[in-house]
Amino acid sequence: MESVKLTQYSHGAGCGCKIAPSVLEKILRTEIKQARFPNLLVGNESKDDAAVYDLGSGQCIISTTDFFMPIVDDAFTFGEVASANALSDIYAMGGKPILALAVLGWPIAKLPVEIAQHVMEGARSVCAKANIPLAGGHSIDSPEPIFGLAVTGIVNKKNLKQNNTAQTGSKLYLTKPIGIGIITTAHKRGLALEDDFKEAVKTMTQLNAIGEEIGALEYVNALTDITGFGLLGHLLEVCEGSGVSAEVEYASIPLLSNIKYYTEKMIYPDNTMRNWQSYQDKVDGIGSESLLTLCDPQTSGGLLVSVDEDASADFESFCKQRNLNIKSFGRLVEKKEKTITIR
Repeated sequence: MESVKLTQYSHGAGCGCKIAPSVLEKILRTEIKQARFPNLLVGNESKDDAAVYDLGSGQCIISTTDFFMPIVDDAFTFGEVASANALSDIYAMGGKPILALAVLGWPIAKLPVEIAQHVMEGARSVCAKANIPLAGGHSIDSPEPIFGLAVTGIVNKKNLKQNNTAQTGSKLYLTKPIGIGIITTAHKRGLALEDDFKEAVKTMTQLNAIGEEIGALEYVNALTDITGFGLLGHLLEVCEGSGVSAEVEYASIPLLSNIKYYTEKMIYPDNTMRNWQSYQDKVDGIGSESLLTLCDPQTSGGLLVSVDEDASADFESFCKQRNLNIKSFGRLVEKKEKTITIR
């Protein structure tokens, strides 16, 4: 089993498996009149991270599912990454996960079931870190290995954060470095340096649990996580949903160590260019390196936080107290012709 490389059994990797934003919009389009559910606070209309249902008691239920094909070769690590990624959607709404169900697709004729068992063990370890049960799930025999979670969470209604409530003048922050898709693509091709890949795995398996605490901060006016659409794609969702534009200082964006080593070799996942094709008319100032990093699909990426301008020092102090040293990489401005300007 040690010689099995899971990434060789899938055509995509992690959140790079996501369908391109422009294609997804066509899939979700409907002429069918939709019923109204007054207690459904967040649904498809906002392109947010999870659905939210108001229980009417001051609390809300958060529901999400996320799954993908292997982004790493090791089965246990695959289970960890996929689970941390799924839990992130709850944290990105300011919530607390309480229950998870497994979603497993496995090519029974191609891969030993013992490997799938190791995937499940990785998932259990992450759920244990989040202090929730992996309480059940569903499995199918599929052509490629697939794994993820369906997660239920809770949030106090007053702490609920969304991606379409950002305000002009806000400072932008990112809680994890980007470049995951680039490094994991290099790994799949046998070109990643060992230390770089270890850093990427450490980043992907880190829980975004700080999101629950961020939800309680009144000066945070919008929150989302960075996954398959890359930093540009998810920032566009924030801007378009909130009716604002963004000015980004590229030099201030946190990148994984040594990322230039890979961009100079033009190593990037296929979805990078599919992402860019969806965004190119809305972005000004893109460069050869920034295109590859800002459109790079992230798996279990960090939280994108929009903070009231006069509270930026308080937010940075809040993060530092939790051993997270971050700085603003941009700000939101009045809506312009181009939604995002990169400097």
